[in-house]
Amino acid sequence: MKLRDLAGDDFPEAADILAGPAGDVDILGLSSDSRQIAEGMLFAALAGSKADGSRFVDDAAAKGAVVAIASHPADSSIPVVVVDNPRRFLAIAAARLYGAQPETMVAVTGTAGKTSVASFTRQIWAYAGHAAAQIGTTGVVSPDRNDYGSLTTPDPVELQKLLAELASEGVTHAAMEASSHGLDQSRLDGVKLSAVGFTNLGRDHMDYHPTVESYMAAKMRLFDTLAPAGAPAVIFADDRWTETAIEVALASGLSIRTVGRKGGYLCLKRVEHFRHKQTAEIHADGKIYEVDIPLAGDFQVANALVAAGLAMSTGVPAAVAMAALEKLVGASGRLELVGQTKDGALAYVDYAHKPDALENVLSSVRPFTTGRVVVVFGCGGDRDKGKRPIMGEIATRLADVVIVTDDNPRSEEPATIRSEIMAAAPGAEEIADRAKAIRHAVGLLKTGDTLIVAGKGHEEGQTVGATTLPFSDHVEVRKALQDLAEGVAS
Repeated sequence: MKLRDLAGDDFPEAADILAGPAGDVDILGLSSDSRQIAEGMLFAALAGSKADGSRFVDDAAAKGAVVAIASHPADSSIPVVVVDNPRRFLAIAAARLYGAQPETMVAVTGTAGKTSVASFTRQIWAYAGHAAAQIGTTGVVSPDRNDYGSLTTPDPVELQKLLAELASEGVTHAAMEASSHGLDQSRLDGVKLSAVGFTNLGRDHMDYHPTVESYMAAKMRLFDTLAPAGAPAVIFADDRWTETAIEVALASGLSIRTVGRKGGYLCLKRVEHFRHKQTAEIHADGKIYEVDIPLAGDFQVANALVAAGLAMSTGVPAAVAMAALEKLVGASGRLELVGQTKDGALAYVDYAHKPDALENVLSSVRPFTTGRVVVVFGCGGDRDKGKRPIMGEIATRLADVVIVTDDNPRSEEPATIRSEIMAAAPGAEEIADRAKAIRHAVGLLKTGDTLIVAGKGHEEGQTVGATTLPFSDHVEVRKALQDLAEGVAS
């Protein structure tokens, strides 16, 4: 495809050069990594946190790049097209180069719940008879694949390649997570959205966003920039940032559909909590439905409502969506019941690695816990340090037994991270080795207790320094439960 066709009319600042010989250059592929450039490709010189991509234009040219896109001029043997936002150019060009996408695409943003909402939306669509997929933190799930992944919102070139593959496999409906990083970096630009969703906003990524307001603004780019006018915006009604989301949606000309206890589109009238399910009364499409949602945690009801709202907004009848809620399977590592002791104490793994998420999960298990709530958690290194004491305070306030351990320390000293949590967690126990911490917690369980191992969820590794070592909370909890059942000493 020719360069001017990849650009279309979206970049008027480059119209002059695109009208000339550079616009006639045939582009065979795209990349922002000069190491992946091959003959006939376009190189997007992006400014990163560590290096300016324009430094690598000559390297890309030597590998066969025929044109570069940058935010400022650069001397090179190949044409360098200057645009205001090279990231947006890359995303839109990738969408045009790969062409196909599933016919119905939705994206959900928010601090917590994105993975569950994407998963539940896929499941509701599948129940309704659609070939459906999800893309996000846990990877890609479709009728033909279940690929583990690690990025909430993939690189735009990889994303568009993936969407084209899904479309070729017959996928007609796809739900994806929209992270603040992905939105801020224009990774979703070029995705043709049918509906968008918002779950909630809490403290997260303060190492990237200077303020909570800027964090919310990045999230809202899904509403004010990417969603087409008139598209449904499904908004969780019971969050402290709900009104802001509604204001942005109104200003952007979207069709607002609120869900939750204060919801107008789907209204939660009543919910009764049990150990393995929740019975909810939901007002939908003029009727009251009594639905048994087979998941623990009040926040999972909220996620299910956002997912049902997205599914209904893309054509699924209310009765079908409500019936599908009774068949939901929780996303991996999202308040996932891993096992229980012979005395009936429950052991869950949850991805909660930010303050609001930890508070939600600990609060959610309290209604059905007749004994103690036990929590094992830590905080990641090279991330927002300010949330560490906040999470320590939440844990000691809402749990009866708190064990502070290592998460993914990355390049930081693990003991320092733990000490910053412990400073606000009086009475907590500190066990550095995560496997030993989990084993110790399982050994403490008595009848009626509930254990939450929080922070890593679905992850299958633990990053220490620059090395990611094999590690799974699921595996360690199951091993500890098995040893306890067999009387193996901890």
